[in-house]
This record gives sequence, C-alpha cells and structure tokens, in this order.
Amino acid sequence: MSAARFFVSGKVQGVWFRASTREQARTLGLRGYANNLADGWVEVLAAGDEAAIERLAQWLRQGPPNARVDSLQREPADETEAGSGFLCG
Repeated sequence: MSAARFFVSGKVQGVWFRASTREQARTLGLRGYANNLADGWVEVLAAGDEAAIERLAQWLRQGPPNARVDSLQREPADETEAGSGFLCG
C-alpha cells in the first residue's frame, strides 16, 4: 500500500473536479478524499495500490472536461489518513 497527497491549481473549483476525482479514485480502488482549499486549490489524498495512484496522478494532470489544471504537486502521505472510502469535502 502507498499513499500520496496532491495539490492541484488552476480552474479546479466549481467544475465538478472533486466529484470527478472521487469517481476516478473509486474506479481505481483508492481510498482518501478531495477537498477544496481556501486559496482556490484542491487537495487530494489517495491511498492504495501504487499503480492506481499513478493512474490517478495522470488523470489529475487534466481533470474533468471543464477544468484547467495549471499545477500539480505531489508529496508523500500517511495511508492511515485516507479512511475507508473516498470522500469529497
């Protein structure tokens, strides 16, 4: 098991980014969450199989159709923060 925390900037709030991320993560069998941050970024924590996290990272670089991703940052995370499902906050 692996975990990663992503920070996504651009046009990522108000474009179904979190809900679309949740759908992608659930399809990939990942646990975690996607939250809007006050500064306009979206934080995503994903835990599960490393290959699935990599696939989510690739998807996050583009996001859903109405989004525009300007920056994607990744850092290690503790898988115990992920909980038992994938939530949107």
